Amino acid sequence: MTIALREFITRRKKELNALILAHFYQPPEIQDVADFVGDSLQLARQAAETDAGVIVFCGVSFMAESAKILSPDKMVLLPEIKAGCAMADMISANGLKNLKEKHPGAVVVCYVNSTAEVKAESDICCTSANAVNVVKSIPADRTIIFVPDRNLGAYIRSRTGREMILWEGCCPVHDRLGGEEVRNQMKLHPGAKVVVHPECPPDVIQLADAVRSTAGILNYVKTSPEKEFIIGTEEGFLYTLQQNCPDKVFHLARQEFRCEDMKLTSLDKLAAALERLEYQIEVPEDIRQKAYITLERMLKVN
Repeated sequence: MTIALREFITRRKKELNALILAHFYQPPEIQDVADFVGDSLQLARQAAETDAGVIVFCGVSFMAESAKILSPDKMVLLPEIKAGCAMADMISANGLKNLKEKHPGAVVVCYVNSTAEVKAESDICCTSANAVNVVKSIPADRTIIFVPDRNLGAYIRSRTGREMILWEGCCPVHDRLGGEEVRNQMKLHPGAKVVVHPECPPDVIQLADAVRSTAGILNYVKTSPEKEFIIGTEEGFLYTLQQNCPDKVFHLARQEFRCEDMKLTSLDKLAAALERLEYQIEVPEDIRQKAYITLERMLKVN
């Protein structure tokens, strides 16, 4: 059945001139059939740069929205419409408007893990890879509101020395990782390098040898002379690491390191999306234009 599904996906993709994008946290079988595997913004950029007419985004809703924001003329499909993001849901456009009213003149920096409506209410977007440089680009005399991830905000603060008003949101998957769990792994695997995502809590960040985005972790591991690593991010990423670095050994920083939303996509659902052209992601044009400016400003930061 799996072979038949893969053959259908390959054939149907060609018929539609479609591009399949998969986030690093997607199941292995989805990563295997994707044209590109990467982090959320990297994939949205791939979507914008391709001449494909249909983008199938195997990830969660805010990622598909970002692809539509950058590629309004393309059809963007999300194979599982229920695939959301708990962090993105922790802030609303109205909530951000209320916070802005309390701090008039503040520059709003929003993490890419947010809805199109929140991006539209922000001044500049950032990813976990470029967040530090985005904040550094803001004049020192300006107040900064950072949404929605308090852990990423705390990490940026530690790297820049900038005071920021932080929204009390987080990634529940990364936020559950504790320093004691990391120390236990360090005892079990002495000498292994600890590499974690900046969505992890501050006590975890302090124990790490390196703090990187998902794409940054991959690059760090590929270029490191070390052979053993403790990885502080979602379990699906281990497949990517093992595929790219088969000579190296990886240990998850905690046993239960799973984003259920990222696991909702299956080959069945991907095939159905291609067959029925569902679920189509739309962003109202007034919101899309504002959100596009927020993303465009980010892309201009080195």
